[in-house]
Amino acid sequence: MKKITCISVLTLIISHNTMFAQQQLSGFTEKNAAQQIQTEQQFDSYLNADEIGTTIKELSAKPHHLGSPGSKEVAEKIAAKYKSWGWDAKIETYQVLFPTPKTRLLEMIAPSTYKALLKEPALKEDETSGQADQLPTYNCWSADGDVTGALVFVNYGVPADYETLAKYGIDVKGKIVIAKYGKSWRGIKPKVAYEHGAIGCIIYSDPKDDGYYEGDVYPTGAYKNEYGVQRGSVMDMVIYPGDPLTPGIGATENAKRLDRSEATTILKIPVLPISYHDAKPLLESLDGPVVPEAWRGALPFTYHIGAGKTKVHLQLDFDWKIRPAYDVIASIKGAQYPDEWVIRGNHHDAWVNGANDPISGQAALLQEAKAIGELVKKGWKPKRTLVYCAWDGEEPGLIGSTEWAEDHAAELQKKAVAYINSDGNGRGFLDAEGSHALENLLLEVSTTITDPQTGVSIYDRAKARSIINAKTITAKKELINNKTFKLGAMGSGSDYSTFIQHLGIPSLSIGFDGENYGGEYHSIYDSYNDYSRFKDPGFKYGVALAKTAGHTALRLAEADILPFDFRSLYKTINDYATELITLTDKMRDNTSTENEIIKTNQYQLANDPTQKLQTPQTKEEVPYLDFSPLKNALASLNKSSNLLFEVWQKAITANTDHENLNKAICQAEQQLLDENGLPRRPWFKHTIYAPGFYTGYGVKTMPGAREAIEERNWKEAQQQIKVEADAIQRLSNYLNNIATK
Repeated sequence: MKKITCISVLTLIISHNTMFAQQQLSGFTEKNAAQQIQTEQQFDSYLNADEIGTTIKELSAKPHHLGSPGSKEVAEKIAAKYKSWGWDAKIETYQVLFPTPKTRLLEMIAPSTYKALLKEPALKEDETSGQADQLPTYNCWSADGDVTGALVFVNYGVPADYETLAKYGIDVKGKIVIAKYGKSWRGIKPKVAYEHGAIGCIIYSDPKDDGYYEGDVYPTGAYKNEYGVQRGSVMDMVIYPGDPLTPGIGATENAKRLDRSEATTILKIPVLPISYHDAKPLLESLDGPVVPEAWRGALPFTYHIGAGKTKVHLQLDFDWKIRPAYDVIASIKGAQYPDEWVIRGNHHDAWVNGANDPISGQAALLQEAKAIGELVKKGWKPKRTLVYCAWDGEEPGLIGSTEWAEDHAAELQKKAVAYINSDGNGRGFLDAEGSHALENLLLEVSTTITDPQTGVSIYDRAKARSIINAKTITAKKELINNKTFKLGAMGSGSDYSTFIQHLGIPSLSIGFDGENYGGEYHSIYDSYNDYSRFKDPGFKYGVALAKTAGHTALRLAEADILPFDFRSLYKTINDYATELITLTDKMRDNTSTENEIIKTNQYQLANDPTQKLQTPQTKEEVPYLDFSPLKNALASLNKSSNLLFEVWQKAITANTDHENLNKAICQAEQQLLDENGLPRRPWFKHTIYAPGFYTGYGVKTMPGAREAIEERNWKEAQQQIKVEADAIQRLSNYLNNIATK
């Protein structure tokens, strides 16, 4: 039934998309557009799915985490490939903190005993799963610690779960918590636990979210088996990513470093990931209240909250060493505008072998680079400089990209046109997020690339999914009639963060997913065997990624006038502002209603001592915030973005050099930076996009005002509305100056 629905929706979409029957290339003269189409077709002819598969197998053949011999070997192989294809390639090395474990111990000591295995077994069906030099299962940036305490189950360990615990009269102060992976980035779980007084944190993957409840487990199927463990960073990256000891500067050999005790991104309590095999005896032992229905997992027993008889002992100790990070930087100098850089990146480090994360994306990027090298050999030269990068240290905290970008910050803010990111990649749907002035560019690229499975464009297939997933008929109709490509907003979790959120460089992140299900993530089973069976058999979506990111990079490199459309940015920010106003109004209405309910419940509970749940206190009423500065700034941006678009259209037909216009356009996003940064995390300077303080990877748009409103900090909310309005007005003035020169 779903298949029939998808086909019907695709047919309907295609009938609405006749406007894309002829390829559109914004920013090109008619003559140069024809040449660009020919160049892209030639580029596509050099892409080879089998070669992508071979590269995935080669680069995932050994464990290659940050600082390991395998990481250096992978970096050197990548650099050698670039050189063989005619690129100017080098390895830039940074010296960064990266702790690995010396001691890992988790044991239940009451009411019975159990010592956790903390080990993933090798499988005969997976030839690399038993290799030496694998990082053990751990969470990087956990504190050292030797703690013993009562165990409390906290569901996913997000702030709302602690509100539920409070209703049961349970707190976690002095206790050890166990949380499920999911619903937030993993680093949020120990962060929130520490804020509530916990002395340790355990994180496990419940089979309901990531295991046999979803489907057959590895190696029979793709899903997490009972011994699989998700390694991962728990660095507090929402404060700043990168080397914890060198915030804001590159971690060169002689860089001035903080003392480790001063690094605010390192956790204060020990935290350890475990398998659901190791979680089962711990959870089964818990007493206390039965958990709410929404908290229940798929292990075969009744879930309880605990905080009673079950006690555990957790001991962790790390080496806290400085280790080398190897960034591969390859370039082809622009023939006409050598000081305008189009930057493309994907990391190369992995927690273990990393066939999916990150080598699938890295292999697609390398295929792009090889194809571009072939174009150069045939006499083609890019107008602008192409810079292709393979980052080290992304997994522990976006380290390689952050250190390189911080090290070259001034030059990048002067020369970078855009940064195009990718990461792990697999079968499914186009997923793209980034600077919204680049929405139209992604629309034009995505409508001309064919999806390997369905034969329609990758744009149409992604749009069909969004229509099917829409919750109302009205929303479905709006999506069907929509002729744009809606980029997602950037939060964190991959190497674009420093470029856009710290330096204000326009950025995109592109990949395919949605049908590459499975539980190998950050485990020893993220292998070529797993990837070639379950993630992208035939490696066709590797080619799709190479085409999508490659065409985007080539158009930015070759455009006569850079294809930025700030009208899309205005529309997006205006939507965010409307969301803020609506959020505040709803909070005001809801607070009044909730307070009335709370008062009634307080009275009832006071007269019924048999009730088990506790009722929270009433909340402060929501004041009326002044959004007029924001509305005025947006009205100004609407006018200036339309004016610049008119000038941009006329300039395409003018027989003049557009170098000054192009430089001004690609530096426009820097106007949205605030030099003071976000409250309590000044490294993040972008006023429109940032990871949420309690969401981690998840984005908060217009984060200063939004988070203040959500946290009911009304004074700060009003201040941040003004900060964001000032940034939008700066951008408006900047665009107006470009248009009137």
